[in-house]
Amino acid sequence: MKEFKIQSFVLILISFILGFSEFIIIGILDDLAKEFSVSVATTGYLVTIFALVYAVSTPIITSTLKNNLYHAMVVLALIFTFGNALTIFAPNYTILVISRIIVAIVSGSLVSLSMTFATVIAPMPKRAWLVSWIFSGFSVASVFGVPLGTWISTTLGWRFTFITITLLSIITVFLIIKTLPHNLMQEKQGHILQQFVIFKDPRIYLSVFIQTCSLAGVYVFYTYLRPIFSKTLSFNPGVITLLLTIFGVMSLISNQASGRIANNKGLLSMPLLYIIEFIVLITMPLWLQNTWLGTVDIMLVGILMYLVNSPLQLHIMGVAENDYPQSLVLASSINSIFSNLGISLGSAAGGLVVSNFGLNNVGIGGAAFTAFALISTVMLNKVNAAREPLY
Repeated sequence: MKEFKIQSFVLILISFILGFSEFIIIGILDDLAKEFSVSVATTGYLVTIFALVYAVSTPIITSTLKNNLYHAMVVLALIFTFGNALTIFAPNYTILVISRIIVAIVSGSLVSLSMTFATVIAPMPKRAWLVSWIFSGFSVASVFGVPLGTWISTTLGWRFTFITITLLSIITVFLIIKTLPHNLMQEKQGHILQQFVIFKDPRIYLSVFIQTCSLAGVYVFYTYLRPIFSKTLSFNPGVITLLLTIFGVMSLISNQASGRIANNKGLLSMPLLYIIEFIVLITMPLWLQNTWLGTVDIMLVGILMYLVNSPLQLHIMGVAENDYPQSLVLASSINSIFSNLGISLGSAAGGLVVSNFGLNNVGIGGAAFTAFALISTVMLNKVNAAREPLY
């Protein structure tokens, strides 16, 4: 039991450092725009580029992992550390983009491997718990990492933020080497085309569409969270750091609630929750006219944003374990792949909304994607109703 707790901590730490590195751009958006003399909308496309590269590279890497998965984890973690170190020394915006691309290339595969390790080390009663906590590592990054990184950036400069991320990455690599099983292999892995057969299953392609639209709906708004706090709601920098922390707590609550939903009604609960999220987002322009009502609305989005994660992850893994064992590692990455495709789509859409209609209207763009997630969830539940439950 002690070994399981230590290994679980390391897997959660991996997701934390991945989330810290990915999400910190949102906290230092204004600082990067000032440093490199580009607009906030242009800097916001760093989120789009990162997520798009993440989504494209992850299935390619995960589907070709044929050897020892522990060795793959260590190599990818070292590349991740190098990419963040390169960001520290970026002399211009182009090198900054390149460094973010390097980090993005390996981040999704690291999440996938973490999920694969989780299914091996966790006893069945603890599987939903560990999966929800691996997802929650990203929320903990929002709670502590993004506000801390934002404070460091404001106080010492954004490069010191990435020095912190790089040092934490080195520590994480050391812990991976010391604690995780060294002999984990993916079994029954087929040819790359055999692995991708899983995407022909309606339970999978509907899940993919749900995850993409769900994250797109949130990131139309979330990419521009700091500018909304500073420009639309007129909070000063010190208060913004506190608000980012509170928002992170809301997203952590969201991930933990996601685990509870997975252990109860699962995806059957999601249509009602998506209806609530749709209402919260589409009415956001009205809420943002008042500082405190706007803040409440933003925090409600934080609570709703990750509720689908654990039910959908366990559903996908259940499909793979029962019907597509050759695609298990690929299946474990599906959630993160299409989350980032959704992030890329949502942040790009957010950039268009901000450029053409202003910050106040990002919620309406998010609501449109949420409506598609709602429709897809209803369809998936109908498909699942005709089959044995997989979670």
